[in-house]
Amino acid sequence: MVEMEITGIILDAASYQPIVLLRDPGGRRQVPIWVDKVQAHSIIFGLKGLHPPRPMTHDLMLNLFQVAELEFDRIIISSIQDSTFHAELRLRRQDQTMVSLDCRPSDAIALAVRSKASIWMVEEVVSDASIPVDAEADAVDMEAFHKAIADISPAELIRRSGVNLDSSGGTTDSWDDHCPGESSESGS
Repeated sequence: MVEMEITGIILDAASYQPIVLLRDPGGRRQVPIWVDKVQAHSIIFGLKGLHPPRPMTHDLMLNLFQVAELEFDRIIISSIQDSTFHAELRLRRQDQTMVSLDCRPSDAIALAVRSKASIWMVEEVVSDASIPVDAEADAVDMEAFHKAIADISPAELIRRSGVNLDSSGGTTDSWDDHCPGESSESGS
């Protein structure tokens, strides 16, 4: 099993459906899990530590676990069948025996972020559903980008991009007219 961490929630560009991104500790594999908007909202509330005036469903579930003296130990995303992920909650009783409850990954993640429980995924699921991520290459690319633009003034960056700032459709005679304090003569 692989312990995963939430790296973010994004929107699918085509369907606008939220996607929870889980990444392995090495940062080399990322697993996208599509969730509905209500679940995404609940996960975001948990990630940000927001507490509504009245308990939301996942808050209520955690309260019930507490009253029943069940400790929320972890979640396990245990399988993927026909593009659907399956998860289980692992709860610990007072006598230290474990209880497993079948649930949707979105509910499990919403509960985990509220209770600070760990998120685990079976290795086979990570292998089957992950997208390779090259965090090191991403960091190198960002560093190269920052170095490339570090010595370029905003005026020069705009000029190199070919953007015309003259709203009339003509050419701009002077960058200085649009951006006081930036000399059009610097950096060329």
